[in-house]
Amino acid sequence: MIRKNSIFVVLMILLLVVSCNNNSSSSRAKNNPSESSINTDTIKATVSKKAIKIKNPKVINSEAAYNSKYKLRKYSNVKSFYKRIARPAIQLCLDNNVPPAAILAIAGLESGWNQGYIGRITGNILSLGNRRGDKELPALLLPKVKSTGEILIDSLEIIKYTPEQIEWENRPPSLKKDYRPAPWGGTKYKLAYFKYHPEEKAKAQIKNINDFVTIFISRNSRISVYRKARHMMDSLVEQKGKEVLLKEETAILFINQIGGKPNSFNFRKTWPKKVTYIIKNAGLAELTKQMNKTDKEFDELW
Repeated sequence: MIRKNSIFVVLMILLLVVSCNNNSSSSRAKNNPSESSINTDTIKATVSKKAIKIKNPKVINSEAAYNSKYKLRKYSNVKSFYKRIARPAIQLCLDNNVPPAAILAIAGLESGWNQGYIGRITGNILSLGNRRGDKELPALLLPKVKSTGEILIDSLEIIKYTPEQIEWENRPPSLKKDYRPAPWGGTKYKLAYFKYHPEEKAKAQIKNINDFVTIFISRNSRISVYRKARHMMDSLVEQKGKEVLLKEETAILFINQIGGKPNSFNFRKTWPKKVTYIIKNAGLAELTKQMNKTDKEFDELW
């Protein structure tokens, strides 16, 4: 009987020990949740890594992704402005040792990407003043839409508005060269000529760029900052080749040489900053580099 009681006591002690161990483990798990979940988290992490691994990954070249880098490219007027003139402008600039991205940026700023009325009428997208013998845009009486401030130059557009919707304003002579062909250049007639002759407009804009890089920004210019800028570009090309003209830093250097100081293209200190902004946010250095290097169409590179 004593033997049976002893065996019973031993069994009860063993049961008590096992029960205490189980309670201790449960208590530790409640006090330290990470200890109980570590295996699960490890498994989840492993699965996630395997799930996002893509075989032969490709860069997504969607319009939204591209425009996030060059935010000016999302505007249709910016694209259409550069589409017609970019390639011939690049060649003209390289032939004359001038950074093409800089010239394209200046043209965009000065013409408002062909939204300003003077550029739309004359094709003078660089705001070049007339020289001796040039035809200039005369004084004009033009209507302005009251609600938007848009200046109308096309009679077919003007008649769409009631007299109450527009107001007529006198515009002084622009003193800018008029690139419209004879007999319209330098007159008050056919102001919307380039609107209905887009190929002629592109030719006029290229002539305007040609005047800028060969006559205005010439090596013998009477304006000191122009001469210095051209000699600087010539020196860079001699040292590093034509490719240096396609670099963004070269375009920005050129812009700061010809503007932002007295007796320059534009004396305002903010002017080089505005042009630089366009160079960077329209991706003009990259565009000119790719167009010079490949035969790809503008739309594909833009």
